[in-house]
Amino acid sequence: MSTQQSRSDAIYASLRRAILEQALKPGVKLPEDSIGDTFGVSRTSARNALLRLASDGLVEIKPNRGASVAMPTLEEADEVFALRRCLEREVIERLCKRMPKDGIDALISHVKEEERALRAASPRSIRLAGEFHILLAELTGSKLLIDFISQVVSRSSLILARFGRPHSAECGIDEHVRLIEALKELDVSTAVQIMDHHLHSVEDRAKVDDNRDGPEISEILSRYMTTSQ
Repeated sequence: MSTQQSRSDAIYASLRRAILEQALKPGVKLPEDSIGDTFGVSRTSARNALLRLASDGLVEIKPNRGASVAMPTLEEADEVFALRRCLEREVIERLCKRMPKDGIDALISHVKEEERALRAASPRSIRLAGEFHILLAELTGSKLLIDFISQVVSRSSLILARFGRPHSAECGIDEHVRLIEALKELDVSTAVQIMDHHLHSVEDRAKVDDNRDGPEISEILSRYMTTSQ
């Protein structure tokens, strides 16, 4: 791997974390020069990272306007959650038919990490909550499902960052625990019911809140820097 590619990967990972942990809110501008200066890399490396994030649906790049964190609409929110419910039901049904040998242990380990992040009041808890659903998809072994779930989880995170009202993350963790118990018993009906309730609860938290004032991008990114050299 070239040095430039390595630097671009590091920027991509840092920006992705900052977006999914809602430090970078929807609509925030992502200037290539500011990103390059913060990470001490060229604008080319910054641009490559932004292009990857755009392909993930996390960033929008417009001609003559540059890049910004993607800003979903309420209409898109309705569609995203409708699709997500269908996709996650398919994940549950597949896992109840064939759960990998170490699948339950992997899910339990992830929830423990969620609990540690919550106790530490870390923004990682937001990202980890979404990654729990991606892990479920990964356990199916279906690349298409993994890709689709990753995309809708990312879009859901953006929707909540823009429209979501505060809630207790403990509720989400409790539902993850209950879901694991249902999967352990291969109880597809209960597991689907828990997942549907969980996703409806997430969707119901949406409300309009366009207040996006916050710290400068360089200040935010300095907290998310990974090794880029």
